[in-house]
Amino acid sequence: MTAPLLLIDAYAVIYRAFYGIRQLTGPTGAPVNAIYGFTKMLRKYLAEYRPTHCAVVFDLGAPHQRLAVLPSYKAQRPPTPPDLKMQLPAIREMLSALRLPVVECDGEEADDVIATLASRAAQAGQSVLIVSNDKDFAQLVNDRICLLQSGNKLDTVVDANVVQTKYSVRPNQIVDLFSLIGDHVDNIPGVPGVGEKTAADLLRQFDILDALLVRTAEIARPKLRETIQTHAERIRQNRQLIQLRQDLVLPVAWEDLKAQPPNYPALLAAVQAHGFKSLLKELQHEARQGDDLFAQF
Repeated sequence: MTAPLLLIDAYAVIYRAFYGIRQLTGPTGAPVNAIYGFTKMLRKYLAEYRPTHCAVVFDLGAPHQRLAVLPSYKAQRPPTPPDLKMQLPAIREMLSALRLPVVECDGEEADDVIATLASRAAQAGQSVLIVSNDKDFAQLVNDRICLLQSGNKLDTVVDANVVQTKYSVRPNQIVDLFSLIGDHVDNIPGVPGVGEKTAADLLRQFDILDALLVRTAEIARPKLRETIQTHAERIRQNRQLIQLRQDLVLPVAWEDLKAQPPNYPALLAAVQAHGFKSLLKELQHEARQGDDLFAQF
């Protein structure tokens, strides 16, 4: 598929690069595995999907709104590994050399920034591809928005049919599904005893969460009925946490996201400084021959 707008969940891809390539160091002995893997993955996505517009989206600051709802939100997550943290400035420099737009908004999570960009582009008739393995993005999938998720060997394009097959609910029911079962990755507690199958069965019966909470008397199993009634407030709170915001005020316009050819002198210098010999040869060939991966954007 082609995607006029390619949205990169920066930290999701950076962490995948960091853990996917181990013990790679540059000429100074400093770790460069995340820099190398992230750069290679970005070039692969750009070459394969040929976006006209692109954004690499970072979290910036604490997610104030969700922390106000649940102070323990994501509290269990470990700090950034030191070997990764020291590579982040170089990754930013690489993005600058690649001339890829970076979008971030203070106090907002990358997920909400991506959701806002994706929904606006889709409403304007553009197709969108979101690069992330974060399951929260399944709620955005529709006829214009798809996900690109990385596997052990192959990437998978996730459309509405894939979401339905994987979770047994429609994309527009994903928020309701996780409001019931919670999300241990984000430290969001679910309803005790309600797993994915039970939640999907409830949504097949009631379609939406609001109907379920209003019509709990119709739940056939007494224990399940009592559990849902007892935890109704938690379910509503979870929905606030899981629903991605699509109404952020962002410091970018559509034209700011236009994909451009890289700054080859800066890119070659960065790649050489990090000791990426094979990538350096590849880029030198592109620069000499005009065989630019990005020239046809």
